[in-house]
Formats: sequence, structure tokens, C-alpha cells
Amino acid sequence: MNLPNRITITRICLIPVMMLALLVDFDFYPPPIEIGAFKLPYNQLIAAIIFLVAASTDGLDGYLARKNNMVTNLGKLLDPLADKLLVTAILVSLVEMGKVDSWVVVVIVSREFAVTGLRQIALLDGSVVAASNWGKLKTIIQIVAIVALLINNFPFVFLGIPFDLIAIWAAVLITIYSGIDYFVKNIHLLSSSKV
Repeated sequence: MNLPNRITITRICLIPVMMLALLVDFDFYPPPIEIGAFKLPYNQLIAAIIFLVAASTDGLDGYLARKNNMVTNLGKLLDPLADKLLVTAILVSLVEMGKVDSWVVVVIVSREFAVTGLRQIALLDGSVVAASNWGKLKTIIQIVAIVALLINNFPFVFLGIPFDLIAIWAAVLITIYSGIDYFVKNIHLLSSSKV
């Protein structure tokens, strides 16, 4: 197994560790970080760090695979799967914690399923649906929003700016727009005689 695929598998393996840190109440966690009225439980900070480490490997594995001519079918399957598992797992955890509404997760996950389905149709047609700039922006904004929610809107909470809510709304809007963009640019795949 090559290095890019190992990085992708590591990202998948970090998902249960992140969820364990976030959702299981361990006795050894120290009291939360407190600055005035602001509180940040250590489990959320640890989960945010794990999430950032896992999310940062997303571009790394693809870059290494392309640069070193190590692109494999396993990598083509695992890389987008790892991304979707990571984001879905953390968003579902945030719903359980009451930090995000379930409809937000449904919108984001539905878009991922729809674009994945479009990519499958493209493969059957012998073509590839490449990642768009809107899709890349969507990923960045989702990561920023998730981290802001995990760290309880630090440091914006001190400025009275609901950055975490603004970021999650931006993530939803760009997720919807990028999904529409993929379908508009690839409508020919849906109208072909093979579908």
C-alpha cells in the first residue's frame, strides 16, 4: 500500500478517535478552560485538534498521489469516502451535542450523496467530474464552521460576533450552490441515452 493511501486510511481511523474524545465523558478530563463567562471543555478542544489534523490530510494524500504518480483505484475510492465520513461524523456529533440543527446536516450530507451519484454516472459514461473551485471553497468553509462550533466560537465570543453561526450558514449556502453548480455544468451526463 502506497503512502497516499496510508494517509487516507489514517484519516478514516482518526474518525472514531475524534468521536470518542468528543462524545464520551472521561473522568480524567480536567475542568473546562474558563475565561470569564467563556467555557471550553477539553474534549471539544481535543476533538477540534483531531478534526483539523484529519482534515489537513485531505489535500496531502491527493497531492502526493498525483505528484509521485501513485494514483490507485483504492485511493480514488477511499479519498472521497474518507472526506464524507469525517464531515458526516463530526456534524452528527454536533447535532447530538445540540450545537447544530439536524436540517443543516441533512442538507450537507444530501449534497454529498448527490454529487457522488453524479460522479458515478460520469464514470459509467467514461468521464470524470473534477472538483470545482466552489467545491473546494465549500470544504474550507465547512471545516472553518465545524472548528468554530467545536471551540465554542473562540475568540469571536469576546467580540460579540456569532462567527460560528455565520460560518455554518455560509457553509450551508455554499454547499447548496456548489451542488447546483456541479449539476448545471454536468447536465449532459443526466440527459445522455445511457442514463
